[in-house]
Amino acid sequence: MSKVRTALVIGGGVAGPVAGMALRRAGVEVTLYEAYPTTADGAGGSLGLAPNGLAALEIVGAADAVRALARPMPRSVMAVGRRRLDTLPTLPGLAPLQLIWRADLHRALYDRAVALGVRVEHGKRLVGAEETGSGVTARFADGTTATADILVGADGIRSTVRTLIDPDAPGPTPTGLLGFEAIADFDLRQHEGTITYAFGRRGFYLFRPHPGGGAEWGANLPHPPMTLAEARRIPNEEWLRRLLEHHAEDHPGAELIRHTDPGRLQVLGSMYMMPRVPRWHSDRMVLVGDAVHAPSNSSGQGASLAVESAVELARCLRDLPDAPSAFAAYERLRRPRVERVAARAARINGGKAAGPLARALMPLLMPIMLKTVMHPERAFGVEQRHVIAWDEPAATLG
Repeated sequence: MSKVRTALVIGGGVAGPVAGMALRRAGVEVTLYEAYPTTADGAGGSLGLAPNGLAALEIVGAADAVRALARPMPRSVMAVGRRRLDTLPTLPGLAPLQLIWRADLHRALYDRAVALGVRVEHGKRLVGAEETGSGVTARFADGTTATADILVGADGIRSTVRTLIDPDAPGPTPTGLLGFEAIADFDLRQHEGTITYAFGRRGFYLFRPHPGGGAEWGANLPHPPMTLAEARRIPNEEWLRRLLEHHAEDHPGAELIRHTDPGRLQVLGSMYMMPRVPRWHSDRMVLVGDAVHAPSNSSGQGASLAVESAVELARCLRDLPDAPSAFAAYERLRRPRVERVAARAARINGGKAAGPLARALMPLLMPIMLKTVMHPERAFGVEQRHVIAWDEPAATLG
């Protein structure tokens, strides 16, 4: 039985509350520390939870709360220009992708974590931590401290915990793209549960019907990295002008942009992914979610992998005798899987920011991609079938 009885979890996005719930189920007392003054501050845009992510949420009893706020998206279509290339095959026996607004997901996970006994403190920005032979003490910007047996870094792609574990740890790598989402007053002639992934003349975008009328769309605009604050200082009218220029030859991309009120455009900022992180843990601190593995959004697996890792970490802490052995087992279980997904997503992401020649060849390249990366029983299709063996001892696996 593990000697770990108390944990500090840093970060209240996706991985943090799930880690809190899973650790509680594993018999660990948890306090979660969130830098923002409220739960959903800074959360924008939508994300998809794949079947493997929902399966992990079932383990901590949060899947129903998430489904209640999500929309099933059972059909995905790939298109190049005006030509619909193919309908992506569904996976037999698996539930469809669940689409949810990020703020709604954060709130649902927070509420469920609190209901299960996870204590949450807001306005706590981590600035340092000291490890001893018996525990770890976290220091916060407001001058307070907290001590527990372990500290879990679920503090996102710009993780403070990552640099505390390894001052030489790599930081996030920009993809060369800015992200945008919006709702347009433009009706699509397609079923409500359909997402279309479109490679336009000069770039990638996606769209889907909006419940009650109109359309939701998202686009990636090639652009040098900039902070979210910098991106949001540029008026939405100007971003819509640039997006329209970029997608002027695309249908229905141009129509979607023309029919978007500036007030309904969400500027999501520069998109990043994490390179390989050499050190996932120290003796008393460990990383989960985007802090250690943030694949490009092309994977559709970012949130799902974060949920999986949080649950697997708790299982290892439940079954291994001490924190170092549990952290090592957790890394052995998770590193191959998340790095495989990240590598595949990077290959897809290259097409989104492709140069003029690659874009011109996209109609020829896409059928190959469909037969390899997007095949239902390969690549991400295989990843979606993953189910954590919570009832099996972690010591027998990995």
